[in-house]
Amino acid sequence: MRFEKLRITGFKTFVDPTEFVIEPGLTGVVGPNGCGKSNLVEAMRWVMGETSFKSMRGSAMDDVIFNGSGGRPPRNMAEVSLLVDNSSHTAPAAFNDADKLEISRRIEREEGSTYRINSREARARDVQLLFADAATGARSPAMVRQGQIGEIIAAKPQARRRILEDAAGIAGLYSRRHEAELRLKATEENLLRVDDVLRHLESQVDGLGKQARQAVRYREIAGQIRQAEALLLHLAVLDARAQLQDGERQFAIDTRAVAERTRLQGEAARAYGVAEHGIQPLREEEARRAAAVQRLQIAREQIDTEERRAKTRFHELSERLQELERDRERARQTMDDADGSLSALSEEAARLAEQVTADAAGRPAASQHLAHVEADLATAEETLADSQGALADLTARRNASERNRREVAERMVRAEAQVAQAEREIAAISDVAGGVDLLALRKRFAETTLALSTAEAVAQA
Repeated sequence: MRFEKLRITGFKTFVDPTEFVIEPGLTGVVGPNGCGKSNLVEAMRWVMGETSFKSMRGSAMDDVIFNGSGGRPPRNMAEVSLLVDNSSHTAPAAFNDADKLEISRRIEREEGSTYRINSREARARDVQLLFADAATGARSPAMVRQGQIGEIIAAKPQARRRILEDAAGIAGLYSRRHEAELRLKATEENLLRVDDVLRHLESQVDGLGKQARQAVRYREIAGQIRQAEALLLHLAVLDARAQLQDGERQFAIDTRAVAERTRLQGEAARAYGVAEHGIQPLREEEARRAAAVQRLQIAREQIDTEERRAKTRFHELSERLQELERDRERARQTMDDADGSLSALSEEAARLAEQVTADAAGRPAASQHLAHVEADLATAEETLADSQGALADLTARRNASERNRREVAERMVRAEAQVAQAEREIAAISDVAGGVDLLALRKRFAETTLALSTAEAVAQA
């Protein structure tokens, strides 16, 4: 096998897709420090199946993904593909049918890496064996890194032997032998488990033989049980036939009884129809009387409401009349006082006029006294005017009270008319109201009439 092409995307410093063509012969990579020469070699080792992140000069395998720079964001994926010429068909049998083999390894951040050979997913072990058969690989001495020559010189004999085996191309055989040993060991363990299963099956065979004997005995007993059940069923059929005959005889008797009862039921239905035809007028009369009782109850409730309203209005008017009488008495007293004051002042003015005429020398003092008397007279006149206004107000309020009293009297007249109407209705249904206490109703109407009469008498007084 010969390497032909290497494609790198997002691996360490190779952020952009990069393709390296490996021509036949010697291929050299030169450049200043830090340009990515070591990263190119590590990319080849990584795609060959390197599993140690320390060999990749990182603290984790995700460090092989481009981590960003001053002008470029980090990547979440890295992929390396190696195109190999397999025209000699020296690859393992699983991949030896193609002339070109493309081995690729792809890693995503925090999700691990996957291997593909010719776009088919493969194991890391398959990739490592593929390159081990070609005397190369991630840790093959064919891949010489810095300091590896000194390590080979200072290596122990066992390490040198492993290097020689890799150079001879038999490292893959050792790997396959190790896998075959593991498979043989697993096969031996499977054989031991098979022996255990066989011993367990033998014990089960013994148990199954016992169960088979029990099954034969069960079939014999089951046959006997079926014969007994058949006999019981035959006896049950005979008994059922006897019961069927008895039932048929009883059915004939019951049929005749049903016919007789059907005839009686028809006669009862005809009698019921006649009774139903006669009961309809009674129901109508009952409904009419129930409506009359309902009207009486409604009239009684209205009378009670009107009575309560008349009593309340009567008390209000009584209190109002008493207040008006007190106000009128106070106004009368005020007018009497004003009349007395006017008489006294008139007499005083006459005496003063006589004194003025008799005594001219005392005119100034008399004039002053007369002025005082005239001022008192003006005050008395103002008081008289106020009293007259209050009297007029009281008169108007008394007139309003009289009108209210007349309204109450009219309501009492209407209530009495309603009571009379209720009395007439009670007299009209006295012969059909067996469930109503007519004496209690008449007593209630009499009390209501007496109360209304008393209220009218008080209002007229």
